[in-house]
Amino acid sequence: MHMKRVTRALKLLIILTVIALGVWAFIIEPNKLVVHPESIALPGWPTKLNGLKVAALGDIHAGSLFINDAKLREIVELTNSQHPDLIVLLGDFMVQNGIFKWEVAPEKIATGLKDLKAPLGVYAVLGNHDWWFNGDQVRSALESVGIKVIDNQVTQLTRDHDSFWLVGLADSWTQEQKIKETFAKVPAGGRVIAITHNPDVFLQMPANCLLLIAAHTHGGQVNLPYFGRLVVPSNYGQRFAAGKIDEDGKQLFVTTGIGTSIVPVRFRVPAEIAVLTLNSK
Repeated sequence: MHMKRVTRALKLLIILTVIALGVWAFIIEPNKLVVHPESIALPGWPTKLNGLKVAALGDIHAGSLFINDAKLREIVELTNSQHPDLIVLLGDFMVQNGIFKWEVAPEKIATGLKDLKAPLGVYAVLGNHDWWFNGDQVRSALESVGIKVIDNQVTQLTRDHDSFWLVGLADSWTQEQKIKETFAKVPAGGRVIAITHNPDVFLQMPANCLLLIAAHTHGGQVNLPYFGRLVVPSNYGQRFAAGKIDEDGKQLFVTTGIGTSIVPVRFRVPAEIAVLTLNSK
């Protein structure tokens, strides 16, 4: 009898644990929104620009589970509360596949994001889901509220009488990505921070790119102990899945994003607003 009671208790414990993990992964964690602060030291970064804060938002996927009007307001309020110098939006404002999703017009998404504020501006690149929907419409919607879309474009940003160049690169899955031509628009000696949707282009960055900021991977959405991130939409597996990567003197930061696609689940990969503080190395 004693062993039967122990066996029943163990079965009950296992069932309750599975239920608890399911509630966490499908309800609690996908609905959380955290600030992920990260300090990044960059060789060649000017000391006058030390402490510059970049808020990076990726994969909002409005219309995926939990990403509604209220969540857009929360994203804006939490981002602005960090007082970033620059805000970069890294694509996939829409969601075009998965379960428990609904279509949200890009104009409505843009209206939800229009109050994002930063002294150096709010800049965006588009992602594969945006182009699967209608990239031109998404671009027009964002630009109508003052968010500048810089696919394959560059812009010079100045603070404290020193400057750097922000380079935007189009999505590598759906668009012609003109890396060489775009970087050629930067004057010789110009310091570059680049933004793009998909991090797989990291190894193609030229020497004057001090940092590439990307999204797209969602950090795998699920990060299991021992097994790691099982599904990462990258040609490099888990190599560029999330966070700060330093390879051969090149720097990459990949945000795990905010929304979900395919399956509305997150486990040990909370939705995040990344706030990068840049300093000279």
